[in-house]
Amino acid sequence: MAGDILFDALRTALGPTAASYALLAIGLNIHFGFTGLLNFGQAGFMLVGAYGVAITVSTFGGPLWLGVIVGLLGAVVLALILGVPTLRLRADYLAITTIAAAEILRLLVRSTAAEPITGGVFGLRQFGGDFFALNPLPDGRTYFGALAASPNRAWVMIVGWSLVGLMTLLVWALMRSPWGRVIRSIREDEDAARSLGKNVFSFKMQSLVLGGAIGALGGALFALSLQTVQPDTFLPQVTFYAFAILILGGTASTAGPIVGATIFWFLIGSLQSGLRRFSDAGMLPDFFGAQAVGAVTLTFVGVLIMALMIFRPQGILGDKKELQLDVS
Repeated sequence: MAGDILFDALRTALGPTAASYALLAIGLNIHFGFTGLLNFGQAGFMLVGAYGVAITVSTFGGPLWLGVIVGLLGAVVLALILGVPTLRLRADYLAITTIAAAEILRLLVRSTAAEPITGGVFGLRQFGGDFFALNPLPDGRTYFGALAASPNRAWVMIVGWSLVGLMTLLVWALMRSPWGRVIRSIREDEDAARSLGKNVFSFKMQSLVLGGAIGALGGALFALSLQTVQPDTFLPQVTFYAFAILILGGTASTAGPIVGATIFWFLIGSLQSGLRRFSDAGMLPDFFGAQAVGAVTLTFVGVLIMALMIFRPQGILGDKKELQLDVS
């Protein structure tokens, strides 16, 4: 049984969902880790990316590449709508606005009025045909050895982790450029950056747009991997999963989201697999039955975040000095 749990955990840690959340955490790292922006609505950017692809392809019959562009442009528009009225104010205003906006978007796409376009509470399905048509892997085989991925799953994993690698390289290059140095200076002391003639509002807006677009890319990958989008997938807990990944891997660390995503989903995968298998074997009380897996998982994530903030707030790869943010 221990071997089965280990394989389940590895499949989860290296799967498309982990790659999607790594992209989500990379975007959040630009916001929170490098710029000091308190974005509690990254799930909203993920939703925009996912529904941008799904609506364009499934509802309007457009090509996949156009759906990805629509999702990215939607994230840019969302960032502008959120940033223009809040980025000149205290950081907590952005936090309140982003979490509210993400919930408004979720309720909007699940509403009866939007059902002809978004599918309402049932969502949209089977819109990834063009994506899987690009799959060069032959059918009838499994990949990644003992992890046994089908050709379509292997294709999503290859594309997903390639995108994670590209976005990580992009962030690495940006943070070593003059732009990145300004972003870090804003995080440390806005007034000092402003006194040197830097347009703090403009740089914050650029950071919000870039991180949101990367989050939307994660949403598009997430939707394609599942071949479905459903509004209640994008609950606020999605953002806090991304925060847990970021804190675990190391805030303001370029490779932190990758490390955090793989470890986080390994722990989640082993926990969920273990609960289900022990429950099926009758080795757990009713409270820890299969029906309680979701609640136990959320409890675990909350405890993990608290433990990290108490015992190692800088995460695995982070620097404690990076957490000394000026968010006034």
